Amino acid sequence: MKIIHFSDPHGGGPAEDWMAYFDKRWVGVFNYRFRRRFRHDLSKLQTAVEYILDVKPDAAVCTGDLTSAGQPGEFKRVIEILKPLRNSGIPLLYTPGNHDCYVARPQCVRAVKEAVEYLSCGAYTFDDMPLSREIGGVEFIIVNTSAPSNLLCSWGFLKKEAEKFIIEKCEETNNVPKVMVTHYPMIEEHPVFRVRHRLFGQKKVLELMAEKKLDLVLCGHVHKPSLKVDEQGRGECISGSVTRNGTMMEIECDVSSRTFSFRTVEL
Repeated sequence: MKIIHFSDPHGGGPAEDWMAYFDKRWVGVFNYRFRRRFRHDLSKLQTAVEYILDVKPDAAVCTGDLTSAGQPGEFKRVIEILKPLRNSGIPLLYTPGNHDCYVARPQCVRAVKEAVEYLSCGAYTFDDMPLSREIGGVEFIIVNTSAPSNLLCSWGFLKKEAEKFIIEKCEETNNVPKVMVTHYPMIEEHPVFRVRHRLFGQKKVLELMAEKKLDLVLCGHVHKPSLKVDEQGRGECISGSVTRNGTMMEIECDVSSRTFSFRTVEL
């Protein structure tokens, strides 16, 4: 079973309506205008799509932050690049990032919901999450941990209903590898220093990981790729930003032994 995991393209653009200057979007627009557009190269996402189409994995996983400020035009630009992958027949599992769920403006909420349904080819919707899909003998538990937060923070929250769903899935005795797909890392090594960017409510998930009931977490949010796994490849995989670092993670899963091996793909 082959999985290719990529994350955080951060496509951006100008403010798309005057109200953007009166909500959090101005932060994302300003950030893109003066920083992200010099660091994130969307042509690398195009290269990533071409690589995935050539390799033909059993599943492709995108763990969020398609956009910089969650605006409809930003989604449109990135989705146009992802369209050949979406239409390829390779299952594409996408969960939103905090920048995709940046504000609660109706047009922005509608844009992220449309993105989830479109990229999944209608297999699931934004409101279906949390949900599980079995592909190639692996159970993917897809969880949205992103929601609009205040002006200064990029917090994520694992809600109680999502926690309950994850626990129920991980307590099942079907003995298939269980892989969680979400935006925020579950393992936070610097909770004080990263308090403005961290996830809250993941304690039970960490226990499931320690008990080997949840085999692997695929996530983004942090732009530098990293692996926090044991000798069997169980733990957490951060693929890094595909457009900033030019990296993806190619994962081989031995379904029978529930073990994983990883290779960083340099684009």
